[in-house]
Amino acid sequence: MKDTIFHPKLKQVLNNIEKVMIGKSDVAELSLVALLAEGHVLLEDVPGVGKTMMVRALAKSVNANFKRIQFTPDLLPSDVIGVSIYNPKELEFRYRPGPIMGNIILADEINRTSPKTQSALLEGMEESSVTVDGNTRKLERPFFVMATQNPIEYEGTYPLPEAQLDRFLLKMKMGYPNINEEIDILDRTQKQAPIDRLDSVITLSELVELQDEVKEVYVDQTLKQYIVELAHYTRNHTNVYLGVSPRGSIALMKASQAYALLHGRDFIIPDDVQYLAPFVFSHRIIVKSEVKYGGKTAEDIVKEVIKFVQVPVQRAVR
Repeated sequence: MKDTIFHPKLKQVLNNIEKVMIGKSDVAELSLVALLAEGHVLLEDVPGVGKTMMVRALAKSVNANFKRIQFTPDLLPSDVIGVSIYNPKELEFRYRPGPIMGNIILADEINRTSPKTQSALLEGMEESSVTVDGNTRKLERPFFVMATQNPIEYEGTYPLPEAQLDRFLLKMKMGYPNINEEIDILDRTQKQAPIDRLDSVITLSELVELQDEVKEVYVDQTLKQYIVELAHYTRNHTNVYLGVSPRGSIALMKASQAYALLHGRDFIIPDDVQYLAPFVFSHRIIVKSEVKYGGKTAEDIVKEVIKFVQVPVQRAVR
């Protein structure tokens, strides 16, 4: 792990995850940031790099109720949110909960199912509730969705629409391990999977308390203006068809608050915003077709925006 200061409890969680995930401390940190900010993560990468293992390790570390949904073309919305079944003995319908009724949800290969089923997650991700047969049921805190998708195989897939992409706080990639890290992975898994030996290091109630602490992290007015200026510039960028919405600005502020708490601070700094902006903004930007064909990505444009917008150097009176 990097030589830096962390919140004591959150450092325990990161150390615990690193018993399973080798060389992925940055992904572990960002996943924890999203969980603390009560957001959700879209993890895009090829099969076999540890996406499922990451979310399982996170769930075990915080003693969460973990649910896995394997998205397939024939999956129905009721397979996600649950269904009401008629009980002839009691002459009434009984609600049978779906896998969304958990704390940490792995939505595996979310782009392999129909938009109708994909949208079944939307209410839960945005409102922390689900509606079945006209009855709205609140989801327990914490509620965290980590969705995965394979960027290589597009045959038979349904790309997520912009409205649903916007519900994810962060989008990131895992990447392959280097040679030494992969050898270490083989050593650790030779006799038993490390995930089987993993124990929780904090409780769910402690996690909820930390989520509440995130909301109290101080955000200076100059940094709020900085975040808005970054978002505003994406809307006027010549290479962008659709820029970041106000929801994206809110997401960047909340992610920065969680990142600050993770690093043991009760205030955010410009470095927090700059580090997180590519993960928060990139999937919220639609790049013009001619620019995309030229090889420029949304991540490239966000990095350009960060360089262009002036960083606040004077702190407002707190």
